[in-house]
Amino acid sequence: MNGSTASVQPSQDTLQFLQAIEPEDLSLATFVDSLVTTSDTGKELGEFTVSIQYAKYKGEDAYLIHANSHGAIDNVPCGTSITAYVSPKLETLEQQHHEYVKLADHPLDRKTFIVIQDDKMVINKVVTQGEEVSRGAETFDLTTMKGFISEGSNLLLQRILVRKGLPASLSFLSFDSETNLCTTTYKSLEARRETVGKEEVEVVGIERTIHSTADLPTTWQSYFLKDGHLCNRVQVGSPVTMKLLRMPRIVEKEEPSERPVFEKKGLDINEDMQLFSMFLDRKDQLKNDHAMYMRHHPELQAILADFLQFLLLRKPEDIFPFAVDYFSSFSSQLPSHSPYAKSSEIPPKPQKVDTNLPPPPYP
Repeated sequence: MNGSTASVQPSQDTLQFLQAIEPEDLSLATFVDSLVTTSDTGKELGEFTVSIQYAKYKGEDAYLIHANSHGAIDNVPCGTSITAYVSPKLETLEQQHHEYVKLADHPLDRKTFIVIQDDKMVINKVVTQGEEVSRGAETFDLTTMKGFISEGSNLLLQRILVRKGLPASLSFLSFDSETNLCTTTYKSLEARRETVGKEEVEVVGIERTIHSTADLPTTWQSYFLKDGHLCNRVQVGSPVTMKLLRMPRIVEKEEPSERPVFEKKGLDINEDMQLFSMFLDRKDQLKNDHAMYMRHHPELQAILADFLQFLLLRKPEDIFPFAVDYFSSFSSQLPSHSPYAKSSEIPPKPQKVDTNLPPPPYP
């Protein structure tokens, strides 16, 4: 069965808002909410948790959203859970939505699966009522699903709305409880003060309404701390309220800090006792290392003593050529000759030149 969106369209403000979402808006929304579910008399009925974290979906950036609510109303166990992967622009890539009510004589179990396949959004439903099981499937063209917000992406959207500020109203596409495509509106509620634990804080409110095409509208009113933590949530007409009991750690926006500049200081080894101690330790280490090497190679001391002796005997004007000649005798790659032969040679006696001879002719 193919779904239709001909009569359901998001507002232009909605599309612009989705495009304006920045990576920082998303990173500031990645935390865990934990609330208790209470009756109108204040009795605790269960728990409600929401976790949003950065993830990868098929190699692409995404956000993993997991919400779980369970408890008992009039001793009847009931609950709902959502696991969804959402893109940075809040597009639903995959979602599993499970709801159940365990009535003794007529239990109800509803599972809805959303997944993107090629250019289609595919929805599969499995509903179990007692012993009866019904299945259904729908597909929607992605080009007609711009501005669609699922139950999973709604949880991330509301945290972003709290931080960025909610315009007068926004209108998205969504599904009602029977997965009929319809519009969902968001509008801000007047700020108020709530008591969380022993602390009184100011909270901001968002009202979300699903305008079903086949049933009455369904409305939720949620109040948040200014960093996006959920503080209070109630479905209009329901006796059940979700409340925050303890103040969470507030998620702060990180301000860029300037890199510290350290002034260069001159080192005086005589004034720095730690540096001077390190110098002495290193000096002793090198002396011991060199002494050990000399003990293991006694021929080194003999070679140096011979060289110094010949050097002092010959006293050459240029020491470097003399040293080259001396040590070249130890090389296996050079012809053998006396390393001090040149220093012992008698220079030739200069001949007398007759200055009366005519100059030689030029060639």
